[in-house]
Amino acid sequence: MKYQVFVVAEAEEDIMDIYRYVLRADGRARANHVLRNLRKTCQSLAQMPQRGHCPPELEQVGVRGHREIHFKPYRIIYQIMGRKVFIDCVLDGRRAVQDILERRLLR
Repeated sequence: MKYQVFVVAEAEEDIMDIYRYVLRADGRARANHVLRNLRKTCQSLAQMPQRGHCPPELEQVGVRGHREIHFKPYRIIYQIMGRKVFIDCVLDGRRAVQDILERRLLR
């Protein structure tokens, strides 16, 4: 059974911020590779979105409505609502993300 995948505006900004950072740091070929694989990983949620796990930072505060999958080192955080998947954040897993998650997902 297929799900529809939607990337919310803030998550799209996250993806483009990552792209621009990798472009500056590692060049166009690497940036294109990261962008292509982030998008591919996001779209893979159309099949079996339940495979993700609850982000530990959210689980610690009792929020269990979000899940995450990875394209290392990036974390793709999303919600499943019916037959739709909403990608809320795409974050660099090497960063401390607790504050970002609380600010963006626990409003």
